Amino acid sequence: MSLAVVILTYNEERHIARALASIAGIATEVFVVDSFSTDRTVELALTHGAAVLQNKFVNQAKQFQWALDNAPITAEWIMRLDADEVIEADLAARVGNELPRLGKDIVGINLKRKHIFLGRWIRYGGRYPLLMLRIWRRGHGRVEDRWMDEHVVVWGGRTVTFEGGFADHNLFDLTSFTDKHNRYATREAIEVLNGRYKLFKSDVELTAKEASRQAAVKRWIKERLYNRIPYQISAPSYFLYRLIFQLGFLDGKQGLVYHGLQGLWYRFLVGAKVAEFEAAIVHIEDRAEMRAELRRLTGFDL
Repeated sequence: MSLAVVILTYNEERHIARALASIAGIATEVFVVDSFSTDRTVELALTHGAAVLQNKFVNQAKQFQWALDNAPITAEWIMRLDADEVIEADLAARVGNELPRLGKDIVGINLKRKHIFLGRWIRYGGRYPLLMLRIWRRGHGRVEDRWMDEHVVVWGGRTVTFEGGFADHNLFDLTSFTDKHNRYATREAIEVLNGRYKLFKSDVELTAKEASRQAAVKRWIKERLYNRIPYQISAPSYFLYRLIFQLGFLDGKQGLVYHGLQGLWYRFLVGAKVAEFEAAIVHIEDRAEMRAELRRLTGFDL
């Protein structure tokens, strides 16, 4: 088996050693693609045997695709791992044992990600399992070109799902969580407006054959239904759906904080930003001028 693991970083000294340790037994190549961190991220990555490349960050999708295009990957398989994610021992053993046995018709592997928030596993509210295509055969996958909610898409074969522990366990505090999701909300608002006004090239529609069926269905619901409902209605309705019908209340007090922030505040913030940005560009006829104004408002290089 040969497996290359690619990790994007920016000031991840609190997480990077843990992430690298979790894949030490299965990765034959490790590439950390850093956005010019100002902490010890690069030093720690090098100490743990990773090859480090640096590139200016635009968004997650472009940075990861840059990694795929520029890292000297020779392994047969590639894994995408975030710096604050962990491959647990049972999944690492499964990858090590089963990956070499897969037939050539298998080109992608979905993992079941769980979310740890304030020290608690968030099991309900539709948050587990989140099926994500995170391992694929080299030459058979790429990252969607999107500003938010990008997925790995594959071609030339079928996908399977591996059981085992795969955790998103960020160790930063609530201030970091809200700061990060504020930036995410801006990026998602850009994606929504691009869908409405065709401001720049869009990727192809995500399908179950290219990624997990769960991801494709969620994308369809969000773009065809949810984003067309006024956010003053959709965000509170979604929160109540998660909390009551998807049993989010069983996640305890940590779950109430998580579902409140991620399922209500964040969704409401996205909707409010879409409305704010749209009001600033809707009167502009030229798409280039629209992009320029949106660039000014968001600070992102569009």
